[in-house]
Amino acid sequence: MMRWEIAQDHPFYKEGINESMSIDYSKHSIFGASKVSADIMVQEYGRYFEMKTACFRCSCLTGPNHSGAQLHGFLAYLMKCAITGERYTVFGYKGKQVRDNIHSFDLVNMFWYFYNNPKAAAVYNAGGSRFSNCSMLEAIDICEGLTGKKMNWTYSEKNRSGDHIWWISDVSKFKKDFPQWNFTYDIKKILLEMHRGISVRV
Repeated sequence: MMRWEIAQDHPFYKEGINESMSIDYSKHSIFGASKVSADIMVQEYGRYFEMKTACFRCSCLTGPNHSGAQLHGFLAYLMKCAITGERYTVFGYKGKQVRDNIHSFDLVNMFWYFYNNPKAAAVYNAGGSRFSNCSMLEAIDICEGLTGKKMNWTYSEKNRSGDHIWWISDVSKFKKDFPQWNFTYDIKKILLEMHRGISVRV
C-alpha cells in the first residue's frame, strides 16, 4: 500500500473534507492561523455589509512555473530533485501522507466563474479533490517514471509539526454553484507539465 486512506464508511471518504469541518482544538501553524483570520474577515464583510466576497480555502496550489522549496510546494520541489538528483527528504507517516493538488489554471478558472456570478460571504474549498491527489510515495513513483531514473530520497521518522496525514478537499459545493466549471489537470498531467518546465530552467 502506497497511501493512507480513510475508511469507506467515513462521511468524507467519497468527496473529501468539506467546508463544515471544525478547526477548533487542533494544531495549526502561524501561517495557517493567519489564513483563518483572513477567512473570517472576508466572511464578516460579506455578511455584515452584504458585500459580494468569497473565501477560497485552498489546498496545495501548483503549476509548471511553481518554484517549490523543501517545506513548501512539494510537487515542484520533488520534480526538481527528480531531475537534478538532489536529495529529497520525506518527513514522517511512512511517505503515505496524501494531499490533493490543483493546477493554477483550474484555480484561476474558479475565480473567473465566481467573478462572473459573485455571491455574498461565499466560502469554497479549492483543491484537487478526488480528481487530483497523491501520496508522497505515489508522487515519487510518477517522477521516476517521467525522468527515467531512481530518485535520491531519504526518510525521516519525524513528521512536520502540525502536518496532516490525509487531506483531500471536497469541491462539490463550488461545482454545485458553478456547474460549468471542472478540472482539466490531474496529478500525472501536472507532473508531466512540471517536468517539461523545470527541465528547461535547471
